[in-house]
Amino acid sequence: MPLRTPLALLTAALTAATCLTAAGPAQAHTRHTCSPAVSIDGFSDALDKTTFENTYVGNLSALAMDSDGSLAALSDRSSLFSLDARTLKPRSVVPLADEQGTALDSEGLAVDRDGTRLVTSETEPSVGRYSRTGELLERLPVPGALRVSPAGRARPNGTFEGLTLLPGGRTLLASMEYALSGDDPTIVRFQTWRRTPHGHFAPGAQYAYRADPGLGVPEVQAIPDGRLLVLERGFTSGVGNTVRLYLADPRGATDTSGIDTLPVRPEARLVEKTLLTDLVTCPSLGATAKQPQPNPLLDNIEAMTITGRTNNTLKVLLASDDNESQTQTTRFYALRVRTTSQR
Repeated sequence: MPLRTPLALLTAALTAATCLTAAGPAQAHTRHTCSPAVSIDGFSDALDKTTFENTYVGNLSALAMDSDGSLAALSDRSSLFSLDARTLKPRSVVPLADEQGTALDSEGLAVDRDGTRLVTSETEPSVGRYSRTGELLERLPVPGALRVSPAGRARPNGTFEGLTLLPGGRTLLASMEYALSGDDPTIVRFQTWRRTPHGHFAPGAQYAYRADPGLGVPEVQAIPDGRLLVLERGFTSGVGNTVRLYLADPRGATDTSGIDTLPVRPEARLVEKTLLTDLVTCPSLGATAKQPQPNPLLDNIEAMTITGRTNNTLKVLLASDDNESQTQTTRFYALRVRTTSQR
């Protein structure tokens, strides 16, 4: 039978996706094909329109696996949840704020090797390091051009959406959601920071990534060989969401940090990308939608984390941002993503 809500029906699928305990019932291993590279184990709406400790559990913009096996979930309303990775039940929640105590428009999340949380806020934008209890420890420098206009060339609500640590933990990468003013509207910038000998991060190379027309980049996650999983997303009123998953390789791309406007000169290389799946092709698994969608399984998906791997298969968890709207859903998706070997 389809893996759908209530939560008990998805627990086994999420258990398989997170590799935390032994496999569940046989039906939990049913894989539903989205494309030759991607299959879906199931989905859960269990947290939709719920609260925990008087905090709304929704508006989810980022996910990350913590060192203790729990799941960190970031709300763009400045709340950071710890969830049980098997059941999705909230364990704790801490508020986040800037130096003045102002709430963040928090969008990207990475858990550093010491357990601190690296969090982007879309407002300025900024990247801050936070303790597990929500204390702001430091703020990373951000190149001027990436700041929101008029301080820079970024558009409001279109800055740092994705955040990931590359293998080894020495490089942090943030993805802009949309193009800078003056750049080709399909080209977004990926900014990196390199870890210094003292453990801080200093701005590093920048790369140019071409999104599909009309789509932005809400999330990016590094895979073990240094390539990236990139989500592209868009919304059309009366039609619904478009969500595509790409495998991208920044390793041969040109450093564009010194280039004012894109597209760049012909010899400069963009990040290469390969389509893994358009999620509209996934089976609906009995899902229902609260607004028109080309596939009722779809919603405003913008969070992603890699929960485990076996050989060339990654176990990937996605989540949607319901914007605290009655026409949208907080939904989790357990995927299996097959990647080719590193070249």
